[in-house]
Parts: sequence; C-alpha cells; structure tokens
Amino acid sequence: MTKNIDRDSLVLHKTKPALVLHSGDKLELLFQDGKKLSVRPKDVTVLHPGPIDFGELKRPAGDMLAAWELLEGTTTTLAELAELAFGAYTPASAWAAWEWVIDGLYFSGEPQAIHSHSRGQVEKEQQSRASRAAEAKAWADFLARVRQRRFEPEDRRYLAEVELMAYGRREKSRVLAELGRAQTPESAHGLLLELGVWDQTVDPYPRRLELPEQSPQLPLAELAAEARRDLTHLPAFAIDDQGTADPDDAVSIDGDRLWVHVADVAALAPVNSAADLEARARGANLYLPEGVVAMLPDQATAQLALGLNAVSPALSFGLRIDPTGDAVDLEITPSWVRVQRLTYQEAEERLGEEPLATLHAWANSHAARRRRQGAISLELPEVRIKAADGRVAITPLPALRSRDMVAELMLMAGAAVAQMASQRGLALPYAVQEPGEPMPPPQSLSEMFAGRRRLRPSQSSAHPGPHAGLGLPAYVRVTSPLRRYLDLVAHQQLRAMLAGQPALDEAELLERIGAAEAVSGAVRRAEQLARQHWTIVYLQQQQPAWRGEGVIVEKMGLRATLLIPELAWETRIHLREELPLDSVVHLSCSGANLALLDAHFRVG
Repeated sequence: MTKNIDRDSLVLHKTKPALVLHSGDKLELLFQDGKKLSVRPKDVTVLHPGPIDFGELKRPAGDMLAAWELLEGTTTTLAELAELAFGAYTPASAWAAWEWVIDGLYFSGEPQAIHSHSRGQVEKEQQSRASRAAEAKAWADFLARVRQRRFEPEDRRYLAEVELMAYGRREKSRVLAELGRAQTPESAHGLLLELGVWDQTVDPYPRRLELPEQSPQLPLAELAAEARRDLTHLPAFAIDDQGTADPDDAVSIDGDRLWVHVADVAALAPVNSAADLEARARGANLYLPEGVVAMLPDQATAQLALGLNAVSPALSFGLRIDPTGDAVDLEITPSWVRVQRLTYQEAEERLGEEPLATLHAWANSHAARRRRQGAISLELPEVRIKAADGRVAITPLPALRSRDMVAELMLMAGAAVAQMASQRGLALPYAVQEPGEPMPPPQSLSEMFAGRRRLRPSQSSAHPGPHAGLGLPAYVRVTSPLRRYLDLVAHQQLRAMLAGQPALDEAELLERIGAAEAVSGAVRRAEQLARQHWTIVYLQQQQPAWRGEGVIVEKMGLRATLLIPELAWETRIHLREELPLDSVVHLSCSGANLALLDAHFRVG
C-alpha cells in the first residue's frame, strides 16, 4: 500500500477497481457503476498509476498461459506480469492480469509479489475445481429430482441430514432450506415420505425422544439359593390381555387370605447391579404397537414372568380380608408359585366360579370402600393397537369386570404395602396425588372427559401421602417390577427389609425417583405418539374411507371435541347444528397427514 496516490490512478478497493478522483489524506473514488466513496489511502491497493478511463478496462489480447509457463515457480510483480502476458503495462492490462491473480489458478499474492504456481499446484487446483463443479451439478440434479418427487439411490447422501432432522437429531437442513420448507422434524418426515425414502412403517418418535430402540443385552445374576415359601399348591392366575408377553403378577386365595404374587425381579437385579443401572436409565418398558423395548434383558422375562415356566420365583403379598372387606395382616415372602395364564375374556367367563368369584367379591368390596373415600373412576375408550408387517390391528378394549377386578386386587396389595412401610418408616417410592377440583362422580363420557382434566398429576414421593384419585390414604406400586423401574426399587427395599439388611435411605431413594421420572415422561410421550402414528397408518392404508361414530364430549358453540371410541381418538369438528353433550355423531375420515399426526373427520 502507498500513502502517495495520484489522481486518476487505478486502485483496488475490496476486490473492485476504482478511479481516484481526488487524492490527499482522503481519497475520493469512482467505481464502474458510478458510485463514489471517500476512503483512507491505506484502504486501497494501487494497480496502475493511470490515467485511466473505465471504458478502456477491457481485456486486451495476450497469452497469459504462456506467461505462466515462463514464470512457473517464480515471483513477479503485476507490472511485469502484464507486460509479459499482454505486451504492455496499461490500466487495461494491469486489471486483466489482476483478474488472473484473483482467479487463483495460476497466480496468487499481491501486486508487488505475485507467485506463479507450479505445474503440480495448478493440476491439483484444476482437479479440485472439476470435483466442485461435478458436485455442484450433482446437487442441482438432486434438487431437480426432489422437486419432481423423485429419488435415486445416490441421493441418500444428501438426505442423511433430512433423516437426522426427522429423528430430532439436527436443527437445520440445507436440503429443506433450498426447498423452502420449514426446518422442523415434521417437515423432514413429510419430505422423506413424499420421496419414498421412508415408508409408513417408520416410527420416528422413540429415536426423536432419545429413547433406546432395543432391549438391553446384559447378563443377569443367577437366582440365589434362598428359603422360599412353597405356594405351588394354591391355584394362581395371571390374568392379562391376550398376547401379553411379560405377565408379572398373579392372584390366588388361601382361605380368607388374598395372595398377590409378583415376579421376583429384585432377586436377579439387586441394587446397583448392571441390570438395575440399565433399568434406572430406561425408567420403564416402552410399549409400542410394533413391539416392546424392555428396560431389562429378555432373560429376565424368560426366567421370571409368571406362567411362562412350570414353577416361578415370586415375591408374594398375603392379605387377610376381614369381614368389612378391608385388607389387613400383610405378609410378604419370597415364594415358589405355579401359575395358570388367563386372558381377561377367559376370566370374565369364569367369574361365577371359584376362586374367581371370591376374588371378584373382594375386589368389588374394596372398590366400594375407595369410592366412599372419594375415588374417581374414569372409563374412557381404550384400544389395543398392534402393527406387524405393515398391517395395523386396532381392537377396542371392552369394559370387562375381570379387568376391573385385577386392577383392584393390585391396588389392594399396593395400599397394604404402603400402610406397612409408613408404619415401619421404610422409604418407598409412594404414588401421591393431591385432590383436584371437587366434582360429583362422573357418569357420562363428557363428564369423564372433563374429569380427566380436573385431576392433578400423580407424583412419586419418598414420603407417604394420600392418592386422591384412587381414594387411598397411601399407595405404592409394587406389582410390575418387570415393566416399571420404581416398582423394582420398591421390591429391592422390601427384600432388604425381609433380609434384615440396610435399605436405601431417603436421599438414595430420591435419586432413583428423579432418574426414573426424568425419562418416564419421554417413554409415555413416545408411546402416545406411536399409537397416533399407527392409527394414521391404519386410516391411510387400510381404512381410507373410514366411517364410524364420535361422541361429543366438549363444545363451544358449533365447535366441538369428539371422542371416537372405535379408535380411542380425539378430534375437533364444526357441527352443522346445535347438539347436546354426549350426542353420537356419524363421522367419516376426510384425510390424514402422517408426518403431522393429523386426521381430519367430517360429519356424515
């Protein structure tokens, strides 16, 4: 750079040529587009002392390649390069030579020190430029195909970022930006479906919520030799939905004593074992229509699930039922049990037979007691969704007495354990729920829908407290240690108590509650989204002309929320006429968007 720059000089300012109109402490520059600018002398580089006329800055005839061959590997000046390539150092030849320097293929540097590249450097740069040009063409061809809704195998490398975005693992996508699409996982999912990169069977939600996609592969400890009470003489029944692969509770009767037998998971997954730590990180089994991702190795189910083997190890809870129907005199013991598996439908047909008749009577008595204590019963539509080989089966779950019976017997066990633990000061993960807004017992579907909103969420606590929704003074979940981590923690605590060993203190228990709750919300969310996903697949693939019934459960004017019992689906529509709550409306599906999990219904 020079401080003494004459008027009419050709200078370079930020890669653009300019004419110096006035010199001095400040230079006034004129650019080819007619714009003027005042700058400091140090902000420009002199290319030629002038005088110049912008109209003369046309590239003169010359041979720059011959000049490069003569200068290869040496350093020269702009003036010398212009003379060698164009025969004279003029404003036009200076600018033409400088454009070659700017190009960077044969030369680089500053006007007073221009480096002539070696042949090897030039060839390497030519190859790089050819590669970039080919990549630019491939990218342009890819975008053209995508805009035409076409996809070729070689395009997958560009769409990898779109897949990451659809899985929630990336915040921005060059592809979506070029296509003018929203930078969201839903937008990415939609594009992948349009192109056929993904089909409808891809459920992105577990991965989007950063949940494991496979059950753990961990060794389990051997079942230790210990004293177990032999209860194999008692007929025991594991009652569950058809197709359930992990039955972890069963019931039996011994005189006036109810036995609730639970898979003895803590025997194989003690505190801080590898299996315990893995289950803690997962929080619960992930139940998806396409399969189950367990929190424990498959070996745990194979060894411990009740009814899969002739005889099973269990942790059994014995409750004596007094004349008022209350469960008292709790006994907890490791046991051996012989379990027969029944579906809810099979049990329903045998409720008039013993021992199911007595179990049913005890359950009804306990349920009545809970209702008197303020329990709220919400019987909203439920369905079972199974997906296999691209097909979806949606089966409404009927309101069976057998299902209510089993749920009530499990509540009896949990309430009895909570009462015992609170009396002994044993830290357990209690389920507590504060009272919600007062309301009469809901009777209709709309009242149950509204009642669900009024209930406050249940929480886990290291201290016993009332569970308002269940109508229990204290409650702890102890009947699903194969499925829920905090049930396993409760079993670990109970086993320590039975063995006379130190149990986890409150701080240790709170740590486990926090770990489980940190992931359990994502598990429940993934299950909910997956069910919606497969319901949309069902409507798109198998029932595109679906017709059925919806029940009005909430409305504001002609805007109404309906529940579709057949699908356990909630939708909002505009009514054609004023209708009361709980009216049945005939509906048809008018379309669905899988990426947005959106199904549209209309009246008629």
